[in-house]
Amino acid sequence: MNLVVLSPNWLGDAVMALPAIADIRRHFAQARLTVAARGSVASLFTMVPGVEVVLTLPGRGGLAALRTWRQDVTALAADGFDTAVLLPNSWASAYIVHRAGIAERWGLATDLRARLLTRSAPKPRGAAHQAGYYQALVAALGIENGPAYARVQVPQGTENPITARPYVVLAPGAAYGSAKQWPPARFAELAVRLAKNGQAVVLVGSRADAATCQAITRETGAASPESVTDLSGRTSLAELTAVLAGASAVVSNDSGAMHLAGAVGAPVVAVFGATNEHRTAPLVNGPDAVPPRILATDVWCRPCMLRECPIDHRCMTGVTAEAVASATMAIVQRS
Repeated sequence: MNLVVLSPNWLGDAVMALPAIADIRRHFAQARLTVAARGSVASLFTMVPGVEVVLTLPGRGGLAALRTWRQDVTALAADGFDTAVLLPNSWASAYIVHRAGIAERWGLATDLRARLLTRSAPKPRGAAHQAGYYQALVAALGIENGPAYARVQVPQGTENPITARPYVVLAPGAAYGSAKQWPPARFAELAVRLAKNGQAVVLVGSRADAATCQAITRETGAASPESVTDLSGRTSLAELTAVLAGASAVVSNDSGAMHLAGAVGAPVVAVFGATNEHRTAPLVNGPDAVPPRILATDVWCRPCMLRECPIDHRCMTGVTAEAVASATMAIVQRS
């Protein structure tokens, strides 16, 4: 069997899909397993045990797929796949594997695409966590589910640019929108508290997070000079895994960095606001991993799942730096 799995497009979703991909790998042990993914997440799968080939899809996701689908069809058709498992729910993902001539096309019967699939399953009901949603699909295909662990390995030869030890990573970004972000001023206050407890602080994020990280660095620097290293926009995904894996703890919003931290085995402290921690809490990478510590406020309006808060962002401002520092140092002191 020459099998391709189409990945979700967001980093966090891609990490939460790893248990389902591991299920597929075990079930089809003799198959050649390729993961096809957008360029933003493709390098993740080069670090996932059991994935033999990673195919970077040249097209784009979302509405842009309407303009770029032919590029994806060409890329998929070139590898001679006989079976495709679709983890995204989109109609476009089913259309491109159909047009690529892949004989077996398996996925959920969502987005009016059932006619494009050769095996379809109804949308799962009652799957509490997003990882369970993906695993429900493979179970409906007759594939036994294993444990919901997400495992990512730091590539051999990847150097950790951080030499100070010990250190805590702060990931203040959230690509989905500001409603998911704990205020930068709180991250700065947390950084000062951690520095006073002997922890160096490392800020990580994409180029889009650079302004936020710079603001945190400025606020922190006045109280704790030389205590903060800002790596926002300066690491590849492989280098980021090395930084996360070496951390005493990782403090993050609900973001791709949070999910990646859990998958490399870092202890995670996650601050949740607009989103639902029961659906997207970080997975761990094995039975001996430190469980994530989740901090959230019990306010009437959460989880709202909005990108921007229309009122006063009380779900996030209600989480204090003192509470996050206490949870973080409890993890650090256990290790």
